[in-house]
Amino acid sequence: MHSYRYLLDIALILLATKGCGLLTRRIQLPQVVGALVAGIILGPAFLGIVQESEFINEIAEIGVIVLMFCAGLETDISELKKCGKASAVIAVLGVLIPLVGGFVLAHFFTDGPINQMHFLQNMFIGVILTATSVSISVETLKEMGKLSTASGNAILGAALIDDILGIVALTIITSMASPGVSLVNVLFKIVAFFALSAVVGIIARKVIVKWFSKTNDVRRRFSIVSFAFALIFAFIAEHFFGVADITGAFIAGLIISGTTKAHYVASRIETLSYLLISPVFFASIGLKFHLPEEITPTIVLFTVLLVIIAILTKIIGCGLGAKMCHYSNIQSVRIGVGMISRGEVALIVATKGMSVGLMKDVFFAPILFMVVITTVVTPILLKVVFKDRENDPDVPMSSQIVDNYNEIERYEVEAQKILAEMENKHAEKAK
Repeated sequence: MHSYRYLLDIALILLATKGCGLLTRRIQLPQVVGALVAGIILGPAFLGIVQESEFINEIAEIGVIVLMFCAGLETDISELKKCGKASAVIAVLGVLIPLVGGFVLAHFFTDGPINQMHFLQNMFIGVILTATSVSISVETLKEMGKLSTASGNAILGAALIDDILGIVALTIITSMASPGVSLVNVLFKIVAFFALSAVVGIIARKVIVKWFSKTNDVRRRFSIVSFAFALIFAFIAEHFFGVADITGAFIAGLIISGTTKAHYVASRIETLSYLLISPVFFASIGLKFHLPEEITPTIVLFTVLLVIIAILTKIIGCGLGAKMCHYSNIQSVRIGVGMISRGEVALIVATKGMSVGLMKDVFFAPILFMVVITTVVTPILLKVVFKDRENDPDVPMSSQIVDNYNEIERYEVEAQKILAEMENKHAEKAK
């Protein structure tokens, strides 16, 4: 007889992630932390009410694709070109130094003979540390009125480039995970995929822009076709080129970003993500969490060092890049601190690594702990380093990047107002 247990599992996940999300929000923590905690509580580590299943894992995989598609939609290529040399230098050093730091740390905690797989697994820890979830920093800076400053602009610009570099690093590492695959073959497939993406992107973007411009009416078909395009591109990347499916989804988002209906598509996809896919994805990570049978000093030491390296490498890497681009000392520290949070980006990378055998189970709990700690400490440290001082170099300034970010937020606020007005009209009619 067919089991309908999955219906109860999904319902429990949705209720638990929302409940925990509201609690973490109340104490001024991101809701993603609450979703993770919900998965851990429901999973085998604590209550054992919900177990991993093929159905949950497949929805979680779609969730990863949707999150990366949304990330691509929010990355405006034209703004990426305007970020300039400073943001590029900050992003490159902010990726390279955490990459090296994570690799060296994992190397010292790796047992057995050093071979290609061990090298890739160690390197993958570094790839996880390259991630940056700038949304936490943006919300904190907006709250303090510091987003439209030189440091705020640098953080936003560097985060855009950081995402691209992180995707490239992830693509190379995951493509080499299959046994017997040569580096030359991997690089050839990656170059071929990005070449195809460029050609398809140019053609598809022209077609999409022409189609979107035919009508001023907002039509549901735009979001449906865009989502299908992301899924197809994700499939092509994984199936034909051995490139991570989330890379294909991210590229699909980049192709659609900047078009007239990009904000509308993003809002509809985010609704789908918010209602089902994202809660299941983040909870599924919590379900994978298992307390070690024996919490050894080695595991504790690795976790502590991982958190320290995760924080310091971003501050040093991004701060050094900022200093090289003639930012002041305090601005360099502020930019480095603003790039600390790993958030959902690191979780997406870690999940992808687990699926292709690039991350050992023993490292999973420390990675989760690192993500939570960096997400929590970032707003705290930002409030410390952005304290007003005499002759503060970070004065308010105009910024196209910040304006675009605020425009997206205004779009979402207006959408909520329209929904509220419709509800009020229905309530009045009911009376």
